[in-house]
Amino acid sequence: MAVTTASTPTPQPQDDPEYAANLRRATLASSIGSALEYFDFALYGLSTALIFNVLFFSQDNPALATVAAFATYGVGFLARPFGGLFFGVLGDKLGRKWVLVITILLMGGASTAIGLLPTYEAVGILAPILLVIMRLLQGFGAGAEQAGATVLMAEYAPVKRRGFFSALPFIGIQAGTLLAAVVFSLISLLPEDQLLSWGWRVPFLASFALILLALFIRMRLRETPTFIELEKSEQIAERPIRDIFTRGLPGIIVGIGLRMAENGGSYMFNTLALTFFVASVGGQADRSLLTWGVTLGSLIGIFSVPLTGALSDRMGRRTVYRLGALFMLVFTFPAWWLISLGSYPITIAVIAIGIGVAVNSMLGPQCAMLPELFGNRHRYLGVAMAREISAVLAGGLAGVLGAYIIAVSGANWLLLAIYMGTLALITTASTFLVPETLRRDLTRTDDAIKVSRDEAGEGVDATTVTVRTIR
Repeated sequence: MAVTTASTPTPQPQDDPEYAANLRRATLASSIGSALEYFDFALYGLSTALIFNVLFFSQDNPALATVAAFATYGVGFLARPFGGLFFGVLGDKLGRKWVLVITILLMGGASTAIGLLPTYEAVGILAPILLVIMRLLQGFGAGAEQAGATVLMAEYAPVKRRGFFSALPFIGIQAGTLLAAVVFSLISLLPEDQLLSWGWRVPFLASFALILLALFIRMRLRETPTFIELEKSEQIAERPIRDIFTRGLPGIIVGIGLRMAENGGSYMFNTLALTFFVASVGGQADRSLLTWGVTLGSLIGIFSVPLTGALSDRMGRRTVYRLGALFMLVFTFPAWWLISLGSYPITIAVIAIGIGVAVNSMLGPQCAMLPELFGNRHRYLGVAMAREISAVLAGGLAGVLGAYIIAVSGANWLLLAIYMGTLALITTASTFLVPETLRRDLTRTDDAIKVSRDEAGEGVDATTVTVRTIR
């Protein structure tokens, strides 16, 4: 029996003043939250390699202290999937807005508290324990923050420009990383005794201002049109966890694969490259100069993220994503070899290209692609699980495994290149496993990974009626 069903998206009239105002609020709310998350994470990563290893751990063995510092960095990633699971369920049951209010308070509060912690010299083993607790809380909140921002913007964005609008808040990622790099460069100019006594605390404490700003904007935000539609049709999932790990599992697996090069590469260029350079050159390396690579990469990302998001609206999500993964694969071996040469200008350029082009050319199309992979009933949870499990497997391991490789291999660039190249291969292969999701109707409750290419949206206009045959 043939059944014809309409699959047209909920109309979003861009000339409607109320819709336009809500779209602006959603963009600001997502951008500031992303800026705060990545300001904290980039600042923590930079501090891990150069400050926390000295202040929070015994200096009997400096190399092991660095590995231990990166382990606390990785602990935050371990908490993220649990935060994504907990808040993802709430986001699919209660709505996107209130979860984003809670996560910004939790994540930002923990980050601010890091600036108040005592050091190893003051309280001994209690210092790293407190650091780990704050890192766990920070990661628990961050586990749903970025997923919520991604889903919020995809569900608010106009269908034909979803890639571009969904990418706009991720300028906040670049802004947060840029701000962290600039701030860290400035505080690194302090005399070492002042830097290690009070200077490093200032940026963590200052993040409280971003919390207040984000909270003010998010309290004025309205719920997304697609979640309102879900409530009206009484289709909210009663058991979202069961649904996502049965029906939604293929989408999670592919989403994890798509994120391996983007997330792992981001943290390797942001933090591990710094540690590798110092290990190659020696302890006399100029800390403030090295962070300019991250700064320039973030500046490039302010343009490359929305540009590749917009390109995905024309060329398709898969095509743009695959080109980004292939670029990283080609770039990784010369990149780590060049860093090993110990040249400041070359290293800065490599890090800037790695972050600004290789990583962010995947992040741009990803902003719309991940929400498009999942149906409306468990979209928040699906995106959160794909993002945060991959954050553990890629970003979380990058620091610990990378620091270990540097320590045991005497800073062998080839091993790090093989590691990053493997991540790029996984992501490239994943782009062949996912259907094209361009212009998919986000009010649909089925996952794109389980339907044919036509139904998933490849070459289908936003107003097309989909014909499905039921036997």
